Amino acid sequence: MTFKQLQKLCMALPEVEERETWGDATFRVNGKIFVISSPGGDTASIKASLDDQSGLVAMDPDTFAVAAYTGKYGWVRVRLGGVPVELGDRLIKNAWRRTAPKRLLAKFEEAL
Repeated sequence: MTFKQLQKLCMALPEVEERETWGDATFRVNGKIFVISSPGGDTASIKASLDDQSGLVAMDPDTFAVAAYTGKYGWVRVRLGGVPVELGDRLIKNAWRRTAPKRLLAKFEEAL
């Protein structure tokens, strides 16, 4: 997966905005960050549960790692080149679901 693919997947979700913060692209829903990545960079930090983080790191430690600073909350650092787009899509949607307000989440799930 590339940054452009990550960006496209994030922006396809309801009410997402991209905002530059700390020199990185942050993807937010309802003002809350669920993905951070450097445009042109090869890694991203994606919001996850501690269980998901643990499973991803155990599954492929060359691609997944505990994110700096936010790892204690479940965030995972992802080497984008090691992630197929389908898995990236699933990770991004799960991160969005963890962050989106309940009304928006219900509307999104209803549309599926």
